[in-house]
Amino acid sequence: MAVEGGMKCVKFLVFIFNFIFWVCGVALVAIGIYAQVALDRTLAVSGGSAAGTPVAILVLGVIIFFISFFGCCGAWKESYCMVTTFAVLLSIIFLVEVAAAIAGYVFRDKVRSVLQEGLREALQKYGEDQPLTEAMDELQRDFACCGVNNYTDWATTEQFRANDTVPRSCCRDNTTTSCNLHPTPATVYEKGCLQSIEAWMKKNILIVAAVALGIAFFEILGIIFACCLMKGIRSGYEVM
Repeated sequence: MAVEGGMKCVKFLVFIFNFIFWVCGVALVAIGIYAQVALDRTLAVSGGSAAGTPVAILVLGVIIFFISFFGCCGAWKESYCMVTTFAVLLSIIFLVEVAAAIAGYVFRDKVRSVLQEGLREALQKYGEDQPLTEAMDELQRDFACCGVNNYTDWATTEQFRANDTVPRSCCRDNTTTSCNLHPTPATVYEKGCLQSIEAWMKKNILIVAAVALGIAFFEILGIIFACCLMKGIRSGYEVM
């Protein structure tokens, strides 16, 4: 009777943790969509190598979302095969997340260099590539920045160096027609976009890290309880 009660408790916990996984999956989908929308212009400027990151987060969220339903079905039907598959899939996802976190830490400097290279390319192709030009303009307005490191970077391009101007998206006040002529820190944004984007990422990375740690913690507990339920089902105990 004690074993039966214990297995009922484990089965209940598997349901609870699968609900938590479902919430975690929804949270990752929301974060992926938010990152895609918030960094839309940044990703367009930085190129395809960085554009896959929000999509990867979104896909991971969808996978966790469906695996949680798979775990619920396995626990409800007391299927050893389904619960085992659930535990294995969850273990694989956990290992992938750990690998992704390690890779992100190791290649953190590369992210900066890719972004910097993309911004410099946007400066050189400004006015020639329309989608890139629009992306750069919106980026400078949204992040209140100008150029890569500062507004003087625009002087490296021929079209702006010739008449000592910067794009109007750099202007602090767009109501005046000559705000971008002979730019100074008083008339245009002084801070570069590289610094502004990095500051935004550092501010929001804490939220991502907290969510990731929470998901990892519940995944470990879910794996442990799934293994306990597998043992109970295999031993032939009645868990209903």
